[in-house]
Amino acid sequence: MSAQAQMRALLDQLMGTARDGDETRQRVKFTDDRVCKSHLLDCCPHDILAGTRMDLGECTKIHDLALRADYEIASKERDLFFELDAMDHLESFIAECDRRTELAKKRLAETQEEISAEVSAKAEKVHELNEDIGKLLAKAEQLGAEGNVDESQKILMEVEKVRAKKKEAEEEYRNSMPASSFQQQKLRVCEVCSAYLGLHDNDRRLADHFGGKLHLGFIQIREKLDQLRKTVAEKQEKRNQDRLRRREEREREERMGRRSGSRNRDRRRSRSRDRRRRRSRSASRERRKSRSRSRDRHRRHRSRSRSHSRGHRRGSRDRSSKHKYVFCESLASQ
Repeated sequence: MSAQAQMRALLDQLMGTARDGDETRQRVKFTDDRVCKSHLLDCCPHDILAGTRMDLGECTKIHDLALRADYEIASKERDLFFELDAMDHLESFIAECDRRTELAKKRLAETQEEISAEVSAKAEKVHELNEDIGKLLAKAEQLGAEGNVDESQKILMEVEKVRAKKKEAEEEYRNSMPASSFQQQKLRVCEVCSAYLGLHDNDRRLADHFGGKLHLGFIQIREKLDQLRKTVAEKQEKRNQDRLRRREEREREERMGRRSGSRNRDRRRSRSRDRRRRRSRSASRERRKSRSRSRDRHRRHRSRSRSHSRGHRRGSRDRSSKHKYVFCESLASQ
């Protein structure tokens, strides 16, 4: 990659797709299904294993450092939960690698000379010590490259101790089987990257393997997968707690709403009873007033009737007296 291309990639990674106003690049968003979510999280096997014996070629989905920058900016504001997509991708990839590892072990068991369980255990011990030596040498080389010479020297001293243990284990293994069989290369499949390891591999071969890009790449992928599983579990737990809290809040609001509705109904019923009481009292007052008016009318009627009756009797007496007077006069004149 030229210096100009490297500078362009660095700007993309830092500033995203909108760094120079290129609208054509902004047509594809990082949320698009065509974009590799593992690439956005910097764990796509196609990137990690590029240039190794197991180079997977170009990923079928879009890889763009600018889109990764867009994602990193957006993920600070809200949780996009792309970890689940990346976890599914890596789990599928690791499951396929583990399947190939088991097939390689089965082929070795079919092709290599069968040995007893005791001899197999001793050979396994030599393999484990070889692995320890390779890892320590790779670590010492890395520390030396970083300029940490003192720590690198300490690691090399540990390597010497492990070499002594390996020599003893090889001696035990050699004494447990015929010389002709011991000279045969006993292979083992690396549990991390599925590569073949020999029982008699030298330190340089072991350091190249355990410090190589393929083995370290698989370690990175497996560690990233473990990290994603933990992150997804934590986020799912948080989501479940948030969902439970929201449900409890809804239920509490519904209970409060029902209580409020019940109180409103009670108030409405109370008001309705009050209105009925007021109407009843008003009706009672009206009836009392009506009865009072009726009694008053009845009294006035009776009073008028008595007055009329008295007047009639008085007139009758007056007429009777007049008739008596006339009659008496007529008698006197006779």
